[in-house]
Amino acid sequence: MNTSSANLDPTTPPWWDDLSTAVLVTDADLCLLSMNSAAEVLLGLSRERIIGHPLGQWLKLDRNLSSRLRSALTLDQPITLRARQMEPLRADRFLADVIITPLHGGISERPGQLLFELNAIDRHERISREEQLQKQQAITRAVTRGLAHEIKNPLGGLRGAAQLLASELDDSGLKEYTQIIIREADRLRSLVDRMLGPNNLPRREAVNLHEVLEHVRGLVSVQLPLGLKIRGHYDPSIPDVQADRDMLVQAILNLVQNAVHALEDGGEITLRSSILRQYTISGKRHRLVAKLSVCDNGPGIPEDIRERIFFPMVTGRAAGTGLGLPIAQSLIQLHDGLIECRSRPGATSFDILLPIDSPKAQEGTG
Repeated sequence: MNTSSANLDPTTPPWWDDLSTAVLVTDADLCLLSMNSAAEVLLGLSRERIIGHPLGQWLKLDRNLSSRLRSALTLDQPITLRARQMEPLRADRFLADVIITPLHGGISERPGQLLFELNAIDRHERISREEQLQKQQAITRAVTRGLAHEIKNPLGGLRGAAQLLASELDDSGLKEYTQIIIREADRLRSLVDRMLGPNNLPRREAVNLHEVLEHVRGLVSVQLPLGLKIRGHYDPSIPDVQADRDMLVQAILNLVQNAVHALEDGGEITLRSSILRQYTISGKRHRLVAKLSVCDNGPGIPEDIRERIFFPMVTGRAAGTGLGLPIAQSLIQLHDGLIECRSRPGATSFDILLPIDSPKAQEGTG
């Protein structure tokens, strides 16, 4: 895509927001004049907040990149940077092909403007990973369901036999043994049911996501170990979504409880919300996506299980069941969403991506 011949407008033309490529326009001093929705996603900030300010306040411009920008202006020639590492100051770094084109008679009819086109090539890799993850989870669910039914059938017979035996016994001591068999059979059945995940479809209604986040924060705060903190940082512009409130509460609660278990004294959990535009989830492009993040400053997820944390029975804790994350993922997938994870020592984030609108008919690469 090359938009250098476009007649640009300071309010951003409506068709700009249909592009999956991030587009920005600056003046000769690299002050931002205009940008589209895809650029908002990459920089992690809304255009209303940063237009009119120097681009360097939101995107790291090293000496080499600054020199290339000056060359583009001085020589009046476009430049292309392949597989360039870009580092927003308020969002995750990303790999992109960058095209920088000098403009003439652009937004404010002044010379010396630059058009930036950022094609985030690692987003294609993210979409491919999502598709592979969903295929693996579908296979895991099928195997788990088959195994669960094979376990539940003999468990039912075992429990029934223990009940019949208890009714024939007069010795209270022996009856206690049958009660142990019954209780353990019930516990195993409950564990198998949890492995199977949710059975019901979401009962959708208008849900305020911040009310859900604050509800979870309140639930956790009353039992938070001494020395741990939990706080919220929300984007008030996010509208209500059509969702099952109880399912969202359960999914977020599972993520927060995992974070609590990972932290020690001085640990902090942050609940964040933000809006993504023109974003792709599982091959379907959405105009608006709500991003709910559970972040902690703990030790991070062990590298040997990082790629398998959403599979049942995978856990980094000796006392863990390995079911909290798979259940949370299943609950969000029932809402056509997805949970992604980014983790390194000192910074782990589980991001819930929830479509606010219906997906577009065509596939995208947002």
